Amino acid sequence: MNNNVRPTARRHLGLAAAVAATVFVSGCASTVEPTNPRDPWENFNRGTFAFNEAVDGALLKPIAYAYRDLTPQPMRSCIHNIFGNFSDMWSALNSMLQARGHDFFNTLGRVLFNSTMGLGGCIDVASMNGAHKIPNDFGTTLGVWGVGSGPYVVLPFMGASTLRDGTATLTSMAADISPLTPIFEIDNIPLRNSVLGLYAVDLRESLLDADKLVDETALDRYSFIRDAYLQQRDAMVNQRRADGGSPPDYSDDELPDYSDDDSDTAAQ
Repeated sequence: MNNNVRPTARRHLGLAAAVAATVFVSGCASTVEPTNPRDPWENFNRGTFAFNEAVDGALLKPIAYAYRDLTPQPMRSCIHNIFGNFSDMWSALNSMLQARGHDFFNTLGRVLFNSTMGLGGCIDVASMNGAHKIPNDFGTTLGVWGVGSGPYVVLPFMGASTLRDGTATLTSMAADISPLTPIFEIDNIPLRNSVLGLYAVDLRESLLDADKLVDETALDRYSFIRDAYLQQRDAMVNQRRADGGSPPDYSDDELPDYSDDDSDTAAQ
């Protein structure tokens, strides 16, 4: 393991903990009555949410819009697909942990196909051939294993989460097993930090349209984002715990055809 990786991860976690403590103090000063039984820490969460919104509005969102305006769309797609390929590796591992063999082999096929025919993941040729993304993560895995979501919590910089999902995220990052692992393994520190920055900008840019929709439809951004997040996470866990937790029956399904399609490759 690279010695530079662990100190960096510890510094990031330490900074997040310090900010969380500061926001907690300010959040406790408010007197908002919890409006959702799954959000008993609403005072603290709204304080953290306000902090995240301030940082996002002053820094992240303007950078994301500048990135969208200045970077050609094909290049943005290439960058987004490469990071998505890293995420697929993590999804495949969690599908295996959930005993979902069909999803595991489907996602593993995506990674192999995009890494080769897709020029290192730059082109999502797997989706062109019918193998679409199957999002997965360790928080969902814990849910499939029977761990309850726990209270809703807003993490500094990271946003909406739950006690289970937040613990899963921080644990996977501390263990260097996450979608960011390939980036943390880069020995050149300036290059690694640049790639991490690009990852954050790409992620924020991908959420701009959804963010605009929230602004246009939500009366209370905090409640809207909280409820949408909880519904999405519940749906992901329940889908994977179908039939009382037993793996779904894929006997009539076929894995996508990863054979080279001349028409698809020509279109690329």
